[in-house]
Amino acid sequence: MSEQQKAKPEDFDWDNLGFEYHDLPYRFRAYYKDGKWSEGGLETDANIPVNEAATGLHYGQNIFEGLKVYRRKDGGANLFRPDRNAKRLQNSADRLMMAPVPEELFLRALKEVTKANQDFIPPYGTGATLYLRPFEFGGGPVVGVHPADNYVFEVYATPVGAYYKGGLTPTAYVTNHYDRAAHGGTGAAKAGGNYGASMLAGDEAHKAGYSDVVYLDPRLHENIEELGSANFFGITKDGRFLTPKSPSILPSVTKYSLLAVAQELGLEAEETTISINDLDQFAEAGAMGTAAVISPVGSITHQGNKHVFYSETEVGPWTQKLYDRLTAIQYGDQEGPEGWAVDVPLD
Repeated sequence: MSEQQKAKPEDFDWDNLGFEYHDLPYRFRAYYKDGKWSEGGLETDANIPVNEAATGLHYGQNIFEGLKVYRRKDGGANLFRPDRNAKRLQNSADRLMMAPVPEELFLRALKEVTKANQDFIPPYGTGATLYLRPFEFGGGPVVGVHPADNYVFEVYATPVGAYYKGGLTPTAYVTNHYDRAAHGGTGAAKAGGNYGASMLAGDEAHKAGYSDVVYLDPRLHENIEELGSANFFGITKDGRFLTPKSPSILPSVTKYSLLAVAQELGLEAEETTISINDLDQFAEAGAMGTAAVISPVGSITHQGNKHVFYSETEVGPWTQKLYDRLTAIQYGDQEGPEGWAVDVPLD
């Protein structure tokens, strides 16, 4: 899309948005060169000139984040725990030997992009949000396998619709023989290669009629790690909120937020090893992440055996309570822990 074809606010039906990319007027871009980051600023061109030998193209030096801007009832806008995304991007950069983006630069980029594109923040009550995608890649030309000496950091924005059209709907998941990440690999980093490697497994699951794949640990193929690109949780019959613990799981901002919310609501909450053979302990289960907050899991099929949780058609009561509480904090309808809802100054 050229700059003359950029999206306009009047182009959108806010109640019927998909989860798609739109070329908005502004994005924030900064460059790392000679050992330091530039001040960075807003740019209008969605295209980035990249050297043909860039490590981001050849050696996987590309990382990203995802978070949302929520329109409040009073017309203002909230970010949700952006400091956690800033830290996670830094951790990903360290793992891939990239230049970490300073938290101050990261947070300033989010706020400048949001303010510049504020007319594209969907109205309160539509369930839609302004999705922000911070990312970094190696831009320097390298032929041998070693890190680049310069990098590009950008944040772009796109309006996205509610993940569910009609409420939380349980879906079916299945295990398979693919690994999401190697033990000791880059599973805990939000690296592009992790997602590229998951596409075949996800495609096969979708063709078989499932929502996505249940990834098991890469060594034993027994313990649950992630559900597609989301973290797993289960609520036991005796009132515990459990989520897998592993060095190859991406540390989800939503997961750690729901661990705290679960405790607030009266559930015991714990990160622990969860065997695929112990699903009977759970009354409810779900996947959690930025896109949907919670995606209820109706069933998991493992080696041909199907286990149904609360229901294949209705959301469980605890799952609904967790979803309602967290989204109320995100949209500013309820007070949350200090620092969770961050106001974005608008005009």
